[in-house]
Amino acid sequence: MLKKLRNIQWNRVLYFTLFFIGVIVVVVIMTIVGKRDEQQVCKDIKIVIEGTEAFIDQADISKLIEQNYGSFAGKKVNGIPFQKVEKTLRKLPYVSDASIHADMDGTIRINISQREAVMRVINKNGKEFYVDPNGLKIPTTLKYIPHIMVATGNIAEGYNEALDTISTPLVKDLVKVIEFIKNDELWSNQVVQIYVNGDKDIELVPRIGTQQLIVGSADSLEQKFELLKTFYTQIMPKVGINAYGVVNVKYGGQIICEKRGNWSFSDDQTKKVANNTL
Repeated sequence: MLKKLRNIQWNRVLYFTLFFIGVIVVVVIMTIVGKRDEQQVCKDIKIVIEGTEAFIDQADISKLIEQNYGSFAGKKVNGIPFQKVEKTLRKLPYVSDASIHADMDGTIRINISQREAVMRVINKNGKEFYVDPNGLKIPTTLKYIPHIMVATGNIAEGYNEALDTISTPLVKDLVKVIEFIKNDELWSNQVVQIYVNGDKDIELVPRIGTQQLIVGSADSLEQKFELLKTFYTQIMPKVGINAYGVVNVKYGGQIICEKRGNWSFSDDQTKKVANNTL
């Protein structure tokens, strides 16, 4: 008998015993938690809205939920349709993502991620809409106007419904130009608006000066903006800020400057421009 007891691998027995005890403890805890969840009621709602914009606020979300699902306060947590609420919130044009969950104390937490607008479009018919980084259209609202670049002029693309994808090459080019400007400290300070002229060329409206800065399309943007930088740093200081009315860099590797009709250069200015290498 003692020999048999000595042959038993007690470490294995101990391992399996602790394993079964652990399983029993987990089952008991889950049962207790499950019964508690069945009785848990919503005591509070916390709404967190993330993002740099302010298209929507906590009051908007609370109102939408109450209109669609009634008040959560006092309701049993397991009776709140979390997935349906998330779907409803994600349908809002200003919401990129939404999640909802309940804490152990009965607090319902709603997290909202807002869409970011990168451009405001005012088309040739006066219709307005925003565009997000993914090329989706967002409706404008009087409640909040973001500080972003505005594109106006000969833009034909319209707006039918929220979150439509931009479709025309021109508006896609406008987004590329604005993203380039946004990521460059110099040009983000110098360019205040985008304009599309009658030839459907993209023009930049500068903060300093009144020149028409024509870039054409979104092709070769680095080269085109480098040429514009050459104009500002090498040409303008020699001839003055009002000498040229149009600065065109739409053609590869060239700066074409058109003199204002009533402007005349002094002999010294003419020499400086002639000696400048473009």
